[in-house]
Amino acid sequence: MKRRMVIGGAVAGAALAATAAAPAAAHGGRRVRTGVEVLARKDFRDLSGQKVGVISNPTGVLPDLSHEVDLMHSSGKVDIAAVFGPEHGFRGVSQAGQGEDYFLDAKTGLPVYNAYNDMDRMAELFAETGIETVVFDIQDVGARFYTYIWTMYLAMEAAGQLGLRFVVLDRPNPGSALAASGPVLHPEHATFVGLKPIAQRHAMTVGELARLFNGEFLAGAVDLTVVKMEHWRRGMYFEETGLPWVPPSPNMPTVDTAVAYPGTCLFEATALSEGRGTTKPFEFLGAPGIDHAWSEALEGLPGTAFREAYFTPSFSKWSGKVCGGVELQVTRRDEFDPIRTALAMIVAQRRAFPQYGWRSQDVTSFWLDKLTGNQAVRLAIEAGADVDEVTTLWADELDAFSEQRESYLLYRSTAQ
Repeated sequence: MKRRMVIGGAVAGAALAATAAAPAAAHGGRRVRTGVEVLARKDFRDLSGQKVGVISNPTGVLPDLSHEVDLMHSSGKVDIAAVFGPEHGFRGVSQAGQGEDYFLDAKTGLPVYNAYNDMDRMAELFAETGIETVVFDIQDVGARFYTYIWTMYLAMEAAGQLGLRFVVLDRPNPGSALAASGPVLHPEHATFVGLKPIAQRHAMTVGELARLFNGEFLAGAVDLTVVKMEHWRRGMYFEETGLPWVPPSPNMPTVDTAVAYPGTCLFEATALSEGRGTTKPFEFLGAPGIDHAWSEALEGLPGTAFREAYFTPSFSKWSGKVCGGVELQVTRRDEFDPIRTALAMIVAQRRAFPQYGWRSQDVTSFWLDKLTGNQAVRLAIEAGADVDEVTTLWADELDAFSEQRESYLLYRSTAQ
């Protein structure tokens, strides 16, 4: 089925005061301009005359850190009928696995709806609010199990059912987006941490993912516009963009966290703490009784260094308990493979400290199967496979996804 897509320059805007305060790019002297900046440079004209619903969170900012919803509302140029918050909420008040109940936003007076726990009634919410155009703008981190991309998918599905326009304001993938990696989801393991068969580290922007979803997975066509970034290229890490980092969720405080997360989030599936409730989530990993033997077993993994570490999570697993384990430090991002590294860490931990297995689950439902998108990874680890054997399991599926992904990419790896 052919989808209508408008890319880039058709939409732009004029918030010059917001862009003037932006920091210089770390590389090449040209700061990346996000989709919302491109939209703003021409006074949001592409949204004029339409009732708009905005799906966003605290990351929906311009370079001066003003929020796009506040700017659109105060400009008088955009008729925002409703705002929709994903996991953690529109203003970011909720923890993992939580949305935010309906409220009137104190700053704008706009109604804000929960687009996380109410996903099944997304089309109903869109119809009730009378919107004609849905705008999506949230900073992603490049991992299949980061739920914002599935909020986007279901919103696109609802927009297609109702004949609404869907506009994605693109933002950088904070890790290098040169190549996809990791296992591809099997449909029988579809959950809200992975609804469709994409790679664990998809190496796409949200705009590119929207094009992929529209071309491959949606049952009905959606009128899709992707507002491209300017000056972004695939090999960039976020620090090279010249943009401010706003934590996309409470446990994603830094770019370093985002670089590690596509791998170390797998520790959510184990009995170990993944560092939630510490100063370094997804970089501190451990449990009571683990000691230096684990860090010593991890020497030599490319692009990494491991420090024997002790920490006390303030919530989630082992809250209030002293945990021993490791601090992962990425020493060379160009050599670091987050998924292979995390699996090597799990294999080594299970050998050195076998008392810590998978997070307690019904034996028919393992969280690792949901995060990796298949059961083969878990079964291989349980059978004693080493990391090289585990990482061969998805080679053919990854090649197929990588080929499929190519036709939906919008950016090159060289300067544009």
